[in-house]
Amino acid sequence: MRLGVYVINLDASVDRWAALCNKAGEYGIDLIRVAAIDGRKLSPADFRDVDWKGFIRHGGRAILPGEYGCYRSHVRCLSIFLQSDFEAALVMEDDIDITADLQERTTAILEAAPSADVVKLFNHRNRGFLGVAISVFGDEIGRCLHGPQGSAACYVITRGGAAKALPFLHAMSFPFDVALERGWHHGLNVLSVRKNIVRLMGHSNNSQIGKQLDYRRVKFSGPRRVPTHLLRIAEYCRRIRYVLEI
Repeated sequence: MRLGVYVINLDASVDRWAALCNKAGEYGIDLIRVAAIDGRKLSPADFRDVDWKGFIRHGGRAILPGEYGCYRSHVRCLSIFLQSDFEAALVMEDDIDITADLQERTTAILEAAPSADVVKLFNHRNRGFLGVAISVFGDEIGRCLHGPQGSAACYVITRGGAAKALPFLHAMSFPFDVALERGWHHGLNVLSVRKNIVRLMGHSNNSQIGKQLDYRRVKFSGPRRVPTHLLRIAEYCRRIRYVLEI
């Protein structure tokens, strides 16, 4: 399988890119850099293709500038991938710690789950995991009843998956990691590994999207969050049905 390895990296994050290149060079992994969009340098008036009302309803808060940049960076990466001749893309953010067997394990995961469009290789949560396959490396693949699982720091997506996803991802109405998981919406077969096959580097603690305080500042409270709670219940039910259809 022809697997491209893409890294989303801000122009200002020279040290992160250098660290990744050094590691990748040791392991013989060719990296394709995708210049990230720094939403923090934009004003909300400059944001394009955003479903403001939808995001507020589902998120119960406003969009962080860094969050917008992250979303657009991933969409850019998928568009670049579709212009290549790779069969699948391993997409990483620049705080992922590359391992020597990353390409081999990723390829084996796709071979073990040939119907997958997306497999998330790093998550913050994996409660209610239902497995459907195990790769030759022992990585278990399936879906989680509980979610969102959090993070789009590392995932593999097929060419068909990217082509199918992009029209649904055009307008931002969720954070990217949440939008990617919503297979019941865009129709992709989205799977996940039970145990992360990569980990974050130490500098990942310095978030380029936003800190907890930033999220609190834009979060609504009281009656304004009632629609969000109701929509999340509906989303949770859709997730459970989607997972059980596996």
